[in-house]
Amino acid sequence: MHAIAIIAASGIGKRMQLKEGESKQLLEVGGFPVIHHTLKAFQMASSVQAIYIATRIENRAILEGMAAESGFSKLKAIIEGGAERQDSVYNCIKALEAERRTTGCVAETILVHDGARPFITPEEIDEISRLAMQYGACVPANRPKDTIKYVGINQEFFGETLDRSKLLQVQTPQGFQSRLLVQAHEQAELEGWYATDDAALVERFFPQQPVKIFETGYHNIKITTPEDIPVAEAIFRQISARS
Repeated sequence: MHAIAIIAASGIGKRMQLKEGESKQLLEVGGFPVIHHTLKAFQMASSVQAIYIATRIENRAILEGMAAESGFSKLKAIIEGGAERQDSVYNCIKALEAERRTTGCVAETILVHDGARPFITPEEIDEISRLAMQYGACVPANRPKDTIKYVGINQEFFGETLDRSKLLQVQTPQGFQSRLLVQAHEQAELEGWYATDDAALVERFFPQQPVKIFETGYHNIKITTPEDIPVAEAIFRQISARS
């Protein structure tokens, strides 16, 4: 399989309560920046041929140095991120399309991952890539542990309680056959339509396309708030003990 990974790592991390200019992807977990763990997993995944990162321009030199020092040879390009996550991913897609027109090289699948999810495994990446190729689209997810309720109309009281057995918490990397994802982003750009993840774009513009579920455990957390750092450290220690 030939997969291209796009890693969105340009968020400013408002909920992390960081100082001006700090990036949550560069916070350390287990002695390494969060993005280092992420890159390492994709470097080790046999299905991934190249990695594109969308990030803030001021992080470019840091990532270039990290890639050189750690042997992350699959890092193909560091692209400037956009105003929204979707813009950042699309910036990488436009770079991929420019490469395709120049070289004629077309990836079978594209994997889109959050840079702040450091614990995805190479084996999971390869399986998502395989399922994306087989079904057209594949998204990892796990089952919520808590009861989920709608918020009422006036936002002060609860509305309906949802059936937890029919709910999943969506994660990344989300995998797609390449032309499907490219066309979904191109159409979203034309319509000015934004979604919170790439699967929602595919669902909107290709409603006939099924999205395969790849159910995972609870290790693939996203570093979002300060409370996530000690949790991430615990997961890292557990992973390290097993390896």
